[in-house]
Amino acid sequence: MHKVVTGLSIASIVFCGAIFGFFYAWVCSTMWGLDQADPRIAIAAMQAMNASVRNAVFFPAFFLTPVVLGLTAAVASFSGYKVSGFWFGAGAVVYLLFGLSLTLTVNVPMNEALAATAVPGDIDTARIIWQDYSGRWQFWNQARTIASGIALVLAGVGLVRSTSAS
Repeated sequence: MHKVVTGLSIASIVFCGAIFGFFYAWVCSTMWGLDQADPRIAIAAMQAMNASVRNAVFFPAFFLTPVVLGLTAAVASFSGYKVSGFWFGAGAVVYLLFGLSLTLTVNVPMNEALAATAVPGDIDTARIIWQDYSGRWQFWNQARTIASGIALVLAGVGLVRSTSAS
């Protein structure tokens, strides 16, 4: 197998795994924990986490995953690994549409709306705000988690298929 294709294939899997793991952690621990907390604390904590996620460590996994997958697809295809290139390209499309785009059009606007909300002193008001936010946010987070997992699987298939030229 072409060394560049191998390197890009591994990079694609690492990028997909990083973003899948990030979204998955929200599914199975972070949001469940916040749902168990005082809703005033949950709102403030979510506001702080959303503000802190925009950083140089998060950027590559979130924004560059479809770029790395697309580059891998192109290099694999032009190197004679067309079937492998198809799978990496499919992973790029799935993540781009249902991971990155979904986040930018649904989760981020919800986060921005929550950031603009003052944490109420009244626990009942906070509970209503949190319950409205958390349920919808978790639904869409699960969708982008599944999409990122599918992109990871597609990249894995692409790597396996790159062991033979097509």
